[in-house]
Amino acid sequence: MKKVSGTLKLDQAQYREMEAFSKFGGDLDAATKSILDRGARNVEILKQAQFSPFTVEKQVAIIFLGTQGLLREVPLKNVKAFEEAFLHEMEVRLPDVLAAFKKGGLEKADTDRMVALANELKPRFA
Repeated sequence: MKKVSGTLKLDQAQYREMEAFSKFGGDLDAATKSILDRGARNVEILKQAQFSPFTVEKQVAIIFLGTQGLLREVPLKNVKAFEEAFLHEMEVRLPDVLAAFKKGGLEKADTDRMVALANELKPRFA
């Protein structure tokens, strides 16, 4: 989890700071918009239903996508639906990757397969 969420805390701190700043400013530059956009998506993926938390391996999978900026093409309103579909497909098509994440492994081959799956699903939610 630490490998995946390494920049998440910093990203979210920047997001909160820029979010507060953007309320006072009118025009925002591209870098600020990018930080706000990424932060909003990360907030969405961190939300979980009450009394039904995700398993650690599922959290690792979705947080990896968020911290790597792989959710950029998914509209904010569709992030939750994408997350549900992605995690379901991970269970069905890549259970070995989830098992590796559960054991603490984060191999490039596994993350590449996961990214390919996410890229395959993204057009359905664009």
